Amino acid sequence: MTHLLTDSPRTLPLPPPTAPRRGLPVFLAVAYLGMWAAMTPLLVTGFQRESARSGTGALEEVCISAAMFAPALAALIVVRYVERTGRIRDVLALRRPRPHGRTARSCLLALAVPAALTALALGAGAAAGHYPLGARWDGLAPWATAMLLQMLVSLPLFFGEELGWQGYLFPRLAGDGKGARLVWAYVGTGAAFALWHLPTLLMGGQYPGRPWYVSVPAMVISCTLILPVFTWLRLRSGSVVPAVLGHTFVSTASVGMVKVFATPDAPLDPLHMGLTGWPGWIVTGAFVAFLALTGRLRPSTYDRKAGPGEG
Repeated sequence: MTHLLTDSPRTLPLPPPTAPRRGLPVFLAVAYLGMWAAMTPLLVTGFQRESARSGTGALEEVCISAAMFAPALAALIVVRYVERTGRIRDVLALRRPRPHGRTARSCLLALAVPAALTALALGAGAAAGHYPLGARWDGLAPWATAMLLQMLVSLPLFFGEELGWQGYLFPRLAGDGKGARLVWAYVGTGAAFALWHLPTLLMGGQYPGRPWYVSVPAMVISCTLILPVFTWLRLRSGSVVPAVLGHTFVSTASVGMVKVFATPDAPLDPLHMGLTGWPGWIVTGAFVAFLALTGRLRPSTYDRKAGPGEG
């Protein structure tokens, strides 16, 4: 992986306002068609996820893995063949945060923040009587080790997603990174990120047992709230790598925390627990509000003069 990274400037390479825009529909078409094509084997067989504790079989793993590369493939096609605005690794911010000390801090922050948000969400759900808190603490060490290995194995898959959403789509929608255009970039990228999951939502993927008219709006809220956290990780580091780590944690360890801290065999409803439910919306929304009010969601905060990583 390291040969793809560069030591070029740490600032976020947002495209200029005059950058070609014809790549946007091509990117969205390839990303969405790739997702639907990858999920077709599951859709035609009528697959449905039964509960939040359900595992995934071999076919589901293959389909999900293929789908997760669709946004990166879309971004690579557009940057290389449609817009031709520069080197792929520079345009998509596929670089290591610098200096080396900041690299470690940026990566640790990308893990610590989602972990803290998940813990707060579970606490809020338990306090409201919706989360059956009852973990066996003696089993946490083996679980954490297994989860770390799972995150390492799945890391390339999340590069497949974030090279599309954070590497390509958000900068294109943000433009000059000011005012209403910036707000639209956060909302638009979050909505596109959420609706890209539509095939899995129809199969009960994120919200098993819930009809589409409940799961789709819930996913839009979840993605629109968590996306600024990933973007902040990218902005402060000038690299897509911390955003990839944050996304990996949210989709693996955070989901695992919901299960491991719950009373064994207790029913779990993602709509009422974790980052995908209303407790997570509250804590994530509060954190995003803090980032916005302190200027940490503005690309201009991390320009050369201010210095990256000050947020």
